[in-house]
Amino acid sequence: MDIEKSKNEDAMKLLLSRMQHRLEKIYKGGGERKIEKLHKKGKMTARERIERLIDKDSDFLEIGAFAGYEMYKEHGGCPAGGVVVGIGYVSGRQCLIVANDATVKAGAWFPITGKKNLRAQEIAMENRLPIIYLVDSAGVYLPMQDEIFPDKEHFGRIFRNNARMSSMGIPQIAAIMGSCVAGGAYLPIMSDEALIVEGTGSIFLAGPYLVKAAIGEEVDQETLGGATTQSEISGVTDYKMPDDETCLETIRDLVDKIGHFPKAGFDRAEPQPPKADPEEIYSLFPEGNGKPYKTTEILKRLVDDSKLTYYKNGYGKTIICAYARIDGWSVGIVANNREVVKNKKGEMQFGGVIYSDSADKAARFIMNCNQKKIPLVFLHDVTGFMVGTRSEHGGIIKDGAKMVNAVSNSTVPKFSIVMGNSYGAGNYAMCGKAYDPRLIVAWPSAKIAVMGGSQAAKVLMQIQVASMKAKGEAPSTQEQEELLNRIQASYDEQTTPYYAAARLWVDAIIDPLETRKVISMGIEAASNAEVDRFNPGVLQT
Repeated sequence: MDIEKSKNEDAMKLLLSRMQHRLEKIYKGGGERKIEKLHKKGKMTARERIERLIDKDSDFLEIGAFAGYEMYKEHGGCPAGGVVVGIGYVSGRQCLIVANDATVKAGAWFPITGKKNLRAQEIAMENRLPIIYLVDSAGVYLPMQDEIFPDKEHFGRIFRNNARMSSMGIPQIAAIMGSCVAGGAYLPIMSDEALIVEGTGSIFLAGPYLVKAAIGEEVDQETLGGATTQSEISGVTDYKMPDDETCLETIRDLVDKIGHFPKAGFDRAEPQPPKADPEEIYSLFPEGNGKPYKTTEILKRLVDDSKLTYYKNGYGKTIICAYARIDGWSVGIVANNREVVKNKKGEMQFGGVIYSDSADKAARFIMNCNQKKIPLVFLHDVTGFMVGTRSEHGGIIKDGAKMVNAVSNSTVPKFSIVMGNSYGAGNYAMCGKAYDPRLIVAWPSAKIAVMGGSQAAKVLMQIQVASMKAKGEAPSTQEQEELLNRIQASYDEQTTPYYAAARLWVDAIIDPLETRKVISMGIEAASNAEVDRFNPGVLQT
């Protein structure tokens, strides 16, 4: 291995080590003491419950592990948004699992908790996945109630989605394994079936303290809304369970009996590993995101048998369009080519930039994949569309609009992998979060922003300097340099994959070697929902 490749590999492994260290801390939720407290009550943690629920030695694709990362510091933080979400296999069936983490503020809902729960329901609805709620929550986090309670994308939308999923025939199973209070009580009871754990589970609209304050009645929690009350007196819940383990095993039995939807008809052959060693991605992907590299070599380490059928290979070279298979699934790949290439006129084109011919090619390819019912995979390393007089005169806006239009109206499932840069309108054209990818994940090397840090910092500095000069406060060269460094440091922080994942702009940050698994599990999930060829994002019912 040459020195450059060795440096690349070391850099990627360092990024992965840093990511794993942060994840290990997140996995502890509210900390060891809170975990011990749960165990003393005979309760499992959210992650222990999921591990017990899913099939042994099966894959679990976690969504939003970094949700809330480095947010809400003044409130003590909110690891993983206080809720664990993911796609797992239960009795051989893919399910969407949502488990409140009672070690984080007693499972209370922060704003990001609501956003993460809504994302979970969105995935379940898009893919017709049964959804399992493991409820253990104190309800809305009151100090931030104005940011979680009343708006369209807030807490109440959860219950609206419960109702919508019922009308769509998507199974919902809820287990009350701890507190379930106030508005949160509607979630399990609006599900199709509800289980409750004796001794630890409770559900009521108002707890004992509020009942006392409201009507003067004194009552204990168990009498008011414990397992016996809600299973044998009110009939609110359907199954009374003696402990967490029995509850989770009963859910497995219930899932085992669920019927199946018609499949979407995506083609799948016998999976084949790539011929080229996937681990070589570490050495092939450049350190720092600024250097050219052969994107085709990355693709050969992601697709079955390292085989790709290139579409319009000699035209629009800064975007690669190709048919391939990933874990057996037929896919259409749209990837930014990071090599410096020559166009049809022999002119040099910058890698990672979308030119008019590239946008035209990608738009046509996307439409072809829709015609042939082939899921789309977008691999981002894009700095944006080409700018300048020549590009504007050549109609770059018109050609870019064609590509954005094709992505927007695509009816087949779309999956986005942000490998490196994902800047500006390039993010949109490559199916960023705003364009409804079924899943969008990032490598630790990803950067997501309107533009690169150095360009943005220079623009912002020019604006600030002009403003200061207008006030007669012209800064010195040294002051301008210090200002530039401060702006760039702040901007660079906002471009990291962690900043994006904390706000759920991406569903996860993954090891590049997990890319095949994510895409395969995503297409498997999407295959449960038939494609409506005439309505993007609308399921056939």
